[in-house]
Amino acid sequence: MQIEDKELLEQFRLPETKEKAFTAIIKRYQEKLYWHIRRMVVDHDDTNDVMQNVFIKVWNGLENFREDSQLYTWLYRIATNESLTFLEQQKKKSAISLSDVETGLANKVIADKNFDANRLEWKLQLAIQQLPEKQKLVFNLRYYDEMPYEEMSKVLDTSEGALKASYHHAVKKIEEFIKNN
Repeated sequence: MQIEDKELLEQFRLPETKEKAFTAIIKRYQEKLYWHIRRMVVDHDDTNDVMQNVFIKVWNGLENFREDSQLYTWLYRIATNESLTFLEQQKKKSAISLSDVETGLANKVIADKNFDANRLEWKLQLAIQQLPEKQKLVFNLRYYDEMPYEEMSKVLDTSEGALKASYHHAVKKIEEFIKNN
């Protein structure tokens, strides 16, 4: 039987069960968070670096988590913010434009040893990397994580209408990219 998040949070707040509860939270959400971050930063090693930062922030902030939202919503928000911070740092480090960073991300997709330009899932990955950051994020949360717009609006602090519009634009751009490539 799986322990509810609420119970894990209560256990986290007790010194004698804190580490065990944290480990259980990580085990429960690690894979979902990994793929959420990976779809944004692309590279496996970069994803692991971002994940490490996410779990440090979670460890440091969990005691003050007010439970205004679900735990996974809070975790996704941290993962999203850490991913965006990482991408922003990459941009500053290389002192190049965002379009160059996006080209770099697309090149990372192509450099993957399993890359096959004729397979639809690879075309989809390349198409996603062409999207502006916000559309990429919204598309990934909706398409891969099947996150409802209501939850997404809590994670991204944006209205549901704006998210639906972003998703719609992302889908159109992806369809266009796949049709033309």
